[in-house]
Amino acid sequence: MAARRPRPGRTLVIFFLGIAVLYGLVALAGISGNGKGSTWKPALGLDLEGGTQITLRATKTPTKANLDEAQRIIDQRINSSGVSEATVTTQGNSDIVVSIPKSTSNADQLEATAKRQAVLRFRLVACGPNGGDPCSSAVSQGAGQSAGAPVAPTAPAGNPRPAPAFGKVAGKPKKPSATTTAKSSAPKATTSAQPKATSSASAPATAGAGTTSGSSSDPNSAQAAMAWAASPDAASIAAFQKYTCNNDGVLLGSDGKPANLPDVPSKPLITCGAPGTDSAGGPYLLSPSVVEGRELTDASAGIPTGQLGWVVNLTMGNDTSKAYPPGSPGAQDDFATISGKLHGTNKQFAIVLDGKVISAPTFNAVINDGKSQISGSFSETSATSLATSLKYGALPIAFGQPTVVTVGPSLAGNQLHAGMLAGAIGLALVMLYCLLYYRGLGGVVVASLFVAASITYAMVLLLGQTAGFTLTLPGIAGLIIAVGITADSFVIFFERMRDEMREGKSMRVAVESGWHRARITRLAANTVSVLSALVLYIFASGEVKGFGFALGLSTIVDLAVLFWFTKPMVSYLAQFKAFNSGRKWSGLSKETLGMDSPRTRTAGGEA
Repeated sequence: MAARRPRPGRTLVIFFLGIAVLYGLVALAGISGNGKGSTWKPALGLDLEGGTQITLRATKTPTKANLDEAQRIIDQRINSSGVSEATVTTQGNSDIVVSIPKSTSNADQLEATAKRQAVLRFRLVACGPNGGDPCSSAVSQGAGQSAGAPVAPTAPAGNPRPAPAFGKVAGKPKKPSATTTAKSSAPKATTSAQPKATSSASAPATAGAGTTSGSSSDPNSAQAAMAWAASPDAASIAAFQKYTCNNDGVLLGSDGKPANLPDVPSKPLITCGAPGTDSAGGPYLLSPSVVEGRELTDASAGIPTGQLGWVVNLTMGNDTSKAYPPGSPGAQDDFATISGKLHGTNKQFAIVLDGKVISAPTFNAVINDGKSQISGSFSETSATSLATSLKYGALPIAFGQPTVVTVGPSLAGNQLHAGMLAGAIGLALVMLYCLLYYRGLGGVVVASLFVAASITYAMVLLLGQTAGFTLTLPGIAGLIIAVGITADSFVIFFERMRDEMREGKSMRVAVESGWHRARITRLAANTVSVLSALVLYIFASGEVKGFGFALGLSTIVDLAVLFWFTKPMVSYLAQFKAFNSGRKWSGLSKETLGMDSPRTRTAGGEA
């Protein structure tokens, strides 16, 4: 059977169509991101363009271990993708400094994520802003209502949001293993802090909310919490009627001043809905905590198959800090009990993050395996931000009001200019050397370098608009280093091809046989480079992680250009006599290849 004849022209056409599609995606990403189209300018990092610096100061002097743990959690949250180039450092004995580049596409989201404490609790809604609950009934009967006390406002009527609801995850979920629970960041982050942080709060600090037999440390608290939510005590209802919420989600007392009520897990909570969420408004009267955030083993955001809206997927485990008696319920069983009772009713189950209700969904299914989805009015940004905060857990220490300042670039403009100039000079020298040494083939090298640069630039733009990638000086260094990797690919290919021609093969045959040998070498070498970049990306942090990402990206682009542009281009040129005839300018003459020229015989002897 005849060997398959290469079609370099078709490969080149498809390759350039792919580049056109890539730039089209850049334009579409810019339009969808800001409505004004792409600026065609890479997002620069903190060292090159400045940004926002957030200083988080602990309310009490923490241990070094807790401060380092908080720094690690915040770094995981905002650098989960490894491309934003945000930095998280400790300063002194009580401060954590978060620096976020100004030009990153999701700077606001990263800022909100950095400030979030991520103390998560699940509580039953006894009374809410929409009425039709025990508190409304008590008011109509005059129970617990003081004269002149403000009535809780209802949720705004305009811009209705889709009602959130807990639902089952499609497909048969896998049962969480002990290993998964043990490695979860959430249990580590919250186990050491939450009991101590909340156990000291006294009953009067909850603004009159009555005591209850339910406790977050009691494995049977689900039944007690449901009974209390169905019929709250009069003291809790009276306290609830004294509060209102403003548009910023701040709880206000009867005097109109902000009220800071502690979030004590073993007691009822009066709070507001977080602004910008489906639960905005309030106030809410919530039961004692039924499920703690440390009992959440995994959280992720996504769009389920066959649906259009974003959801947050939750997986419940059992809190290892609780001493459950044999046969007593854990978090999964509590969740199953509550969903079984509330399924098909309008009773809400509030998700409370940092003392604010971020969602108060109903149940549209019985969740008996710990795996559920929260659907509602999530956008990609809100769902991803919430899932990231919950996945990496709560902070082990409490911080006060953060200080936010705008900072300038840490590197002067002349340093950036000098670095870019050095890269340009290096690139020009590589091109000049290839033109002098390879001559006609050197033109292929120059064209390949320009193609690789155009693809890399498009990828930097696309990642900047979709994944928050920012270009720092270490990242630029990674891209410049890749120029040497790309040039090395050409050298190996061309030298293999020239070796074949020294053995007497034609250029057409030498291209194919030389390529067969060279591609294996290049795949091996580039695999080593990609593995090195992957190790840096996984195990390093901050700008070193960004350097590894840029190096890996450039190496992959080098492989794509070598396979789908350089080799097809050489095969295409080999079809033309002007190139394969061995002329001196082509770089494939006998003199250039180091072969002896044929001697001519004259009448007087040899010449």
